[in-house]
Amino acid sequence: MLRRCLLAFPMLAAPALAQTRAPIRVLVGFAPGGAADQSVRIAADAVARRGGPAIVAETRSGALGFLAMQGAARAAPDGLTLATAIMGNMSVAPAVPGSQVPLDLDRELVPVCNLAGTPMALIVPGAGPDRSVADLVARARAHPGALSYASTGNGSTNQLAAEHFSEQAGGLRLIHVAYRGGAPAVADVAAGRIDLMFANIAEVVELMRGGQVRGLALAAARPVALAPELPLLTRDYPALDMNNWFGLVGPAGLPPDLVQQIGRMFADAMTDPATQPVLDARGLVALPEVGPDFAARIRRDRDRWARVAAAGNIRAD
Repeated sequence: MLRRCLLAFPMLAAPALAQTRAPIRVLVGFAPGGAADQSVRIAADAVARRGGPAIVAETRSGALGFLAMQGAARAAPDGLTLATAIMGNMSVAPAVPGSQVPLDLDRELVPVCNLAGTPMALIVPGAGPDRSVADLVARARAHPGALSYASTGNGSTNQLAAEHFSEQAGGLRLIHVAYRGGAPAVADVAAGRIDLMFANIAEVVELMRGGQVRGLALAAARPVALAPELPLLTRDYPALDMNNWFGLVGPAGLPPDLVQQIGRMFADAMTDPATQPVLDARGLVALPEVGPDFAARIRRDRDRWARVAAAGNIRAD
């Protein structure tokens, strides 16, 4: 699938890019409207508003975003071609046995910057018996192997989040039910056929407001504007700060000074006060991590999910 959207044409601001009027092209590895796509477009608008270079979002979806990343890996290391990089393909896939990763992420790509993340929410059926995390944990302990959780597939972030929760809560025995997408998984939670699920807050907040599902907690260290009333899961389980993040990578060989320059431009745009209401409305949180700091997050999450996958004997489809 290939779609191009020219987002802005302001004057170039970054000194290393000032010799050309070519826009920065971002290959978006996911469908329009999703959180990764939204993060890029929010960043592009913010960069434009601040007088930065034009950003072109080019949809190249498929293969968990790896098609876009392959395109960036083959591009010239001049800072004019980047690709979306998300926790699922940079940190989860390399950590889960059986995952198909069609390129060497650490040799063929360089982390440029993180953009934003969306925390995961622990949800249960709206008409179910659990009204708190303590209720859910008590019921799971009283009925080992009886409660089920939904995910978007074996080796998915939803599954890993639920297994991490189970581990942190003292080794709950839960049944995994894999779906081919988030919508049918959430629908079965709402219908009471599944007991719980970890889902991006932005994807379930309307169902929470409508009473179809109940949000028990946010897997984050801080509340989000989209659902400020949700208790924080980290208060009882500090390790469960689980933020699905969306960043940018470039081709290997991209000079470190250019990585810093481009990454700082995006980070400053995402933390601009004018950007905050846009992020809040979409359940996103700015994550201004540039170059080595972004690379460190990738490694930390990769190590964490590798431990969770090994402990739960998790394999990808």
